[in-house]
Amino acid sequence: MHGAVLALLFNALVWGLSWWPFRQLDTLGLAALWSTSGIYALSAFCLLAIRPGALGKVIATPGLWALMLASGATNACFNWGVTVGEVVRVVLLFYLMPVWSLLGARWLLGETIKASGLFQVLCAVAGASLVLWRPGMGLPWPSQLGDWLGLLGGIAFAFTNLLLRKHADSAPEARALAMFLGGALLPAGLALSLSAFGLVAGLPAFSWTWLLPLAMLTIAFVAANIALQYGAARLPARITALVMLSELVFAVFSAVMIGGETLGLLTVFGALMILGATLWGLFDIKREGTAP
Repeated sequence: MHGAVLALLFNALVWGLSWWPFRQLDTLGLAALWSTSGIYALSAFCLLAIRPGALGKVIATPGLWALMLASGATNACFNWGVTVGEVVRVVLLFYLMPVWSLLGARWLLGETIKASGLFQVLCAVAGASLVLWRPGMGLPWPSQLGDWLGLLGGIAFAFTNLLLRKHADSAPEARALAMFLGGALLPAGLALSLSAFGLVAGLPAFSWTWLLPLAMLTIAFVAANIALQYGAARLPARITALVMLSELVFAVFSAVMIGGETLGLLTVFGALMILGATLWGLFDIKREGTAP
């Protein structure tokens, strides 16, 4: 039990601190979209070296193509968002994910939305409004690129999880490869398109200056993924979700201590409302799981 919790905490720590190495790579000339693509391209290559048959399974399963797209969008939006935006705001908006999961489950899986679920949505949206609001801005609406990327990343992550549930009978290596390929192809395609208009820096010339840090970050992400698989397989889903919320704590604390960001009172209240809505949903799952 303790080993599984530590494994999940390690995963959350890697993701919670990931904004810093992405920003460092960006200063070295490798934009977040390119570094994201590189990380998952290397991961996909390693998986194919071990399970070469996984590619055929992905190609033969159209449902995994949607998973590829959702996973790619999640990583592109989140990693780009924490590089160009305020980490605290991006992460909090990303963690509106339970709202989109609730709504998406109704549409994709046919699950009913209960009254408690609607209150959770309202609580989370109210929290997001407090995070977004600034004096004199009018309606609390995303005002920065990072805000939009955090919001869209959370939506994509919700659908990633829903699609994993929908295609749970697919081979594990095929699901993993689909997610890796999405993380490699979609950010690269987006970077190519945006660089043509000068909105994102083009792929820099080969240099060990950025390649070695990229390789080290890839190893960290692979280790985090292994830790997640280990921990999630040994703990109830609700405990896994609770422990994974520590990613938000790691991200916010590091952004304040290392990134020099500040936490306003409204942001703190908004964060507590978003966390409260998430925890409420987790306890609802617990009650449903133990109901006679």
